[in-house]
Amino acid sequence: MNSEFFDALRLLSKEKGIPMDVLCDGIQRAVVTAVKRDYGNKDIVFCEINPEEQEMKVYVRKNVVSEISDPICDILLEEAQKYKPNALPGDIIQIALETKEVSRIAADKGKHVLRQGIREAEHGQIREEFQSHNQEILTAKIERIDPVTGDAILEIGRIEEILPKSEQLPNETFQAGDLIKVFVVDVKDFSKKGPRATISRTHPGLVKRLFETEVPEIYDGTVEIKAVSREAGSRTKIAVYSSDENVDAVGSCIGPRGARVGKVVDLLCGEKIDIVKYSDVPEEFIAAALAPAKVIDVEVGENMEKSCKVTVPDNQLSLAIGNKGQNARLAAKLTGWKIDIKPESGIIEPVLNFEL
Repeated sequence: MNSEFFDALRLLSKEKGIPMDVLCDGIQRAVVTAVKRDYGNKDIVFCEINPEEQEMKVYVRKNVVSEISDPICDILLEEAQKYKPNALPGDIIQIALETKEVSRIAADKGKHVLRQGIREAEHGQIREEFQSHNQEILTAKIERIDPVTGDAILEIGRIEEILPKSEQLPNETFQAGDLIKVFVVDVKDFSKKGPRATISRTHPGLVKRLFETEVPEIYDGTVEIKAVSREAGSRTKIAVYSSDENVDAVGSCIGPRGARVGKVVDLLCGEKIDIVKYSDVPEEFIAAALAPAKVIDVEVGENMEKSCKVTVPDNQLSLAIGNKGQNARLAAKLTGWKIDIKPESGIIEPVLNFEL
């Protein structure tokens, strides 16, 4: 390979922002795919590109045999010894393809091979970038909004990704150029289309990561987020805990004059957030989860179904239940317990029941 080829690779690497080794790896795979077609698509073709030495090698590996059973994969001993004098039956030898032969194949499929190699390199880089941020927060720039679907097309670094309308907060509106925080839920590889990330602003993981960003005690492990339940755009409950008796887990998340939780609320367009103290004692945790309502008693069932009965003062019943049952519903999701709520007077029938 001449120096012009490697000069072009270096220029391409710089323009695309793709590391040289990643670009070479993509082109190697593309060359192998192209050359394999002349060898029955058998996995005997290999390619090595060394930009430092300005060298590209393409070769096939064949089995040394006394009798040919597969004309593509096998080579007779006498022929094999032309390439490796001490070859013996059972050996595997490498046969370098002549430049002329590789050039013929490359010329035939050259543009396609290069395009495929570059595309694979780009896909590989995108895959690595997304995988490194899987289950994490990314800052994205709004490129445009689809007027029909309402989906937001985002620019994340050099990558374009879609934030579906269903993954947006119901009360938020975007303008082109806005910067937003998104949560990478999952990363999948779709071959020709390349890797795609599932991103969201409604996932509970977004709230958790935002608190990790805003609360140093969570970031350094002093305070731990034990659970999150969320109805995106409306309300979220998080349960926090610290094994250090000198640390107020709830207070740390609220911050001085509510500054820390306030920052998260702002980033979530005013979504209400309840921060409660986690406890290994179910009765304590369930009572805390129903905040801001006061709880008189929590009676945990003896069966294995994780169900309980909660008694609240009559004047706290609507607060415990919340608007359209939201407070009790989020408390059930947060604790993992089925919750039956009844007033102290016991007058209301039937008992109000909230499940996960």
